[in-house]
Amino acid sequence: MVALWMLRVLSAAGLGVIGWQLGLYISESFSDKKEFLPWGLVSTLTGVIIGGIIVPLLVLKPWRMCAEYIDSLPGSALISATAGLLVGLVVASLISIPLYTLSGWPGWGVPIIVNVALGISGLWLGVQRERDMRAIFPGLEAPASHGNHSVGSVGSNGTGWTGKADKVKTQKSSRNGNILVDTSAIIDGRIADLSITGFLEGSLVVPRFVLDELRHIADSSDPLRRNRGRRGLEVLGKLRKDEDVPLQVLDVGVENGNEVDAVLVQLAREMKSSILTTDYNLNRVAELQGVQVLNVNELANALKSIVLPGEELRVNIVQEGKEVGQGVAYLDDGTMVVVEGGRRYLNSFHDVAVTRVLQTAAGRIIFAQPKD
Repeated sequence: MVALWMLRVLSAAGLGVIGWQLGLYISESFSDKKEFLPWGLVSTLTGVIIGGIIVPLLVLKPWRMCAEYIDSLPGSALISATAGLLVGLVVASLISIPLYTLSGWPGWGVPIIVNVALGISGLWLGVQRERDMRAIFPGLEAPASHGNHSVGSVGSNGTGWTGKADKVKTQKSSRNGNILVDTSAIIDGRIADLSITGFLEGSLVVPRFVLDELRHIADSSDPLRRNRGRRGLEVLGKLRKDEDVPLQVLDVGVENGNEVDAVLVQLAREMKSSILTTDYNLNRVAELQGVQVLNVNELANALKSIVLPGEELRVNIVQEGKEVGQGVAYLDDGTMVVVEGGRRYLNSFHDVAVTRVLQTAAGRIIFAQPKD
């Protein structure tokens, strides 16, 4: 903001002085003497307005576009392009030495054309040899995303966004970039423990409509929903204090009638980021639309201990199964163990032998029989 106002002041002052001199020149042309009024005043005010309003708009946008493009290039491409440009300019300078002896405009015009042409050629050749530069310096990689998010909103343009949205800079790889957090994952609470372990990379981004939904749940008249919502708010507070995983709030709202899950998927597609959730239906919908999903339940199932048929376990049979004579036990990680004929050992520990393991969408189920 300070740089913008400095640019406005400098450009307004510079063009104001130019307009002032131009007004004096015009007045002298018409009346043979320099008078500030009226031409000087008009041209000076015109220069100030153009310098303060139009010039920053013409300069800042191309500058930001160039800065974003350069920031997205890997270090190897920048080094090779710079080296190619320097080589092209050196060769052009050597070739231009005898050209300065030409008479007239070719004495300065031809060397400029040669420098521009060879400089661009060297720059292009340098970019083409980026792979060689990467082989020489293997530590050079593409820059990571900065996680700088602008304020956006959801509207009636077909994407579910309302208002004006700025561009969100993300990594090419969404796994190491920004991660949109769903309400179900916040209420689940395990993301707080997961972030402490250091396995979660990138920035957690919570849209405002997710916070609104969480607030509505916390204000519900149903005690169970109210407790779930308050637990979600406590999890967000815990994540905010964790410095290892940055947490950002994206000011994005939802229009009436738009589903939160649909807007979340659309936002993830626009940002090219992944979604952290425990919702099975949101998981499937997002995958069908090409959005990467980080499901906490799938992670928990993947980290459960592997049990093979024939292994022996000692379990506490705590309840009856659906079939006659079955007993149900649970391992420390929550895996269900269905013991055939285990009803007679209800509320007691018993040794069982694993017969088969069934993997379902809800998790892993182990079937076993009593050793005796």
